[in-house]
Amino acid sequence: MRPSTGILLGLVVLLQYPLWLGKGGWLKVWESDRQLRQQREVNRQLELRNAGLEAETRNLKSGLEAVEERSRFELGMVKADEVFYQLPARKKAVAPASVPAAGVEPVAKTESVAPPSAPAAAAPAPSKENQ
Repeated sequence: MRPSTGILLGLVVLLQYPLWLGKGGWLKVWESDRQLRQQREVNRQLELRNAGLEAETRNLKSGLEAVEERSRFELGMVKADEVFYQLPARKKAVAPASVPAAGVEPVAKTESVAPPSAPAAAAPAPSKENQ
């Protein structure tokens, strides 16, 4: 390699260094661009939240329906001429999970229950044929 080639190569490296790694280099620009995109996404989410809060504020200022709804659900308030019934949540009956053996048909269990108002029927007397 000739000395002039080495000198020119050195000058190119010295000129390229600030372009890639310097204060305003491409790496810093790419990082700043990434941060800018992230901040715009955060701002977009905050603008959506603010729009929702603004709509709720307008609704609370303009009508009593929103105030009434909030007081019912958040504070548990009822009107003077209302009766409030609270029903406990029903528990779901969990059926046992059984796996039948290979080649065996599962048998369904059935029970007959008489309604509470009807008297239970007496068992029939055994007939002479069954004895």
